[in-house]
Amino acid sequence: MHPGVKLRHIRAFLDIAAEGGLSIVARAQGITQPALSRTLAELEDLLGQPLFLRQGRRLVLTEGGRIFRRHAALAVESLEAGAAALRPGSGGSLQVGVLPTAATRVFPAVVLRFRELRPEILLSVETGPHHHLIRQLREGGIDLMIGRLPDVSEMPGLSFEHLYEEDVVLVGRAGHPLGARPVAEALANVPLILPPRTALIRRPVDDYLASLGLIGVVPAVETVSLAVGRGICLASDALWFISRGVIAEELEHGLMQELPVGARFLSGAVGITRRQSASAPGLATLEEVAREIAAQMPPPSP
Repeated sequence: MHPGVKLRHIRAFLDIAAEGGLSIVARAQGITQPALSRTLAELEDLLGQPLFLRQGRRLVLTEGGRIFRRHAALAVESLEAGAAALRPGSGGSLQVGVLPTAATRVFPAVVLRFRELRPEILLSVETGPHHHLIRQLREGGIDLMIGRLPDVSEMPGLSFEHLYEEDVVLVGRAGHPLGARPVAEALANVPLILPPRTALIRRPVDDYLASLGLIGVVPAVETVSLAVGRGICLASDALWFISRGVIAEELEHGLMQELPVGARFLSGAVGITRRQSASAPGLATLEEVAREIAAQMPPPSP
């Protein structure tokens, strides 16, 4: 790296990337906008390529800018961790919201790896329905959320990074008596468990049921809870529409079986949602660990 690159260049770049503009960052840093613009121009000259493109009033990262941002965030976080290590008990905490689709398998792996890298940081994890975690994210109760892609109407002020694709599956207990029958027939003759109407996966499930002519089906239960859905299915002939990540362990261990639905539109994006200006101890490390774990996830079933 060019020896002229200073920490002030890196911090200015990260702040501009988070806010998408110069004026807010300049006010926050107590400097003029031209001075901040010169700092950014210096960094781009030292790195030998542009980091932003101007789109209207916003500055949008180039591909090189996105790559540099990831490494720069980790570098600054590592320096801050080194300074914190000199002051015992100052590691801080990171608040994370996790939706059910990632809570069973993906996020526990993220936690264990993060613990190896940043043991001084306390992870405070909150689970709950999508609408609750989105509200917590906007109000600052959590620093980021891991789960399905929010609706476009919820995205102003937030950013989403895609990690992997995951499908919604129809499951029942192993050896289900209608497991080999056509799906429409099975669904018409057993209790049905659906995601709540506030769940992101409910709309595609309703669309799928409508495609089978099952419009206005009244479910026996609405839940995305593994404990509740699993318990009902194992004790009855009920069938459950749920994200694969929630029920993956039960499918692998043979407690539950999947009834093939053959609908590609039941697959959706899972990733990291955060405030565009979010900053917290360990945030960049957690995001990088989530990327590593997600890269190991299998693709949705064909």
